[in-house]
Amino acid sequence: MAALNYHHLRYFRAVAKDGNLTRTAGHLNVSQSALSIQIKRLEESLGHALFTRQGRQLILTEAGRIALDYADSIFSAGEELLGTLSQAGRARQAIRIGALATLSRNFQLSFLGPLVGRTDIDLILRSGTVAELVRGLEALNLDLILLNQPPPRDALSAFVSHRLSEWRVSLIGAKPPLSGDTTLEQFLSDNPVILPTADSSIRLGFDALAARLSITPQVAAEVDDMAMIRLLTRQGVGMAVIPPIVVRDELESGQLFELTTLPEIVETFYAVTLDRKFPNPLIEPLIAAHQKA
Repeated sequence: MAALNYHHLRYFRAVAKDGNLTRTAGHLNVSQSALSIQIKRLEESLGHALFTRQGRQLILTEAGRIALDYADSIFSAGEELLGTLSQAGRARQAIRIGALATLSRNFQLSFLGPLVGRTDIDLILRSGTVAELVRGLEALNLDLILLNQPPPRDALSAFVSHRLSEWRVSLIGAKPPLSGDTTLEQFLSDNPVILPTADSSIRLGFDALAARLSITPQVAAEVDDMAMIRLLTRQGVGMAVIPPIVVRDELESGQLFELTTLPEIVETFYAVTLDRKFPNPLIEPLIAAHQKA
């Protein structure tokens, strides 16, 4: 196969992002015919058609989608290389961290503690779904992502999952228990519960516990956002099944109460990075600091 022409690849990427040959040619200040020739030559070198036409719109073929994924990674890596090497001789000051939108804010603040307040660091935070965060990591738009389970990995992936910490899960309520000898079975039989959604590790553990105890809990709500679980629990809607760190402030102020620990149920937090030739130098000490805490 002939060597890849990155000039052609850059033109292809621009057209793929825009979806219109004429408009892209105008943005690039080249003729439409010249741009079309560049795309055709790239298709010939790759041996696959990259677009199909629907009216005036260009639609990526399967090969085109694969080529665009590689193009994004290639040019993002190039931008990273320029940015990294241009800072030779001085510490890198920017760090870009993404976190699962439903992740405990208290945990996030605990992890970010060594960076908060530092005037020599530009801290950039993003939130999103697992898929959105993984794409950002792969595209080198994020240096690290925080999840409560490691992303799937195969022989082609370059993810590195760092286990940060593990937090016990408890029943949290708006009122203290009526007596100190209330059993777990009584708590779950007599009170509605607020649960994370079915795809969470906490929910899987709770469902298994309820089955072992032969209890069918009364579910007041299923919620995928920890902030909403805090609010519903404070309103007395039900007992929350969450790690106490999620409501640490409310527990300390007496707004909420830890009723009992749920045996064998934990939430594990991970920092996920990409195996990179030029990793952000702030990442390794940040992970190490949390793991030692």
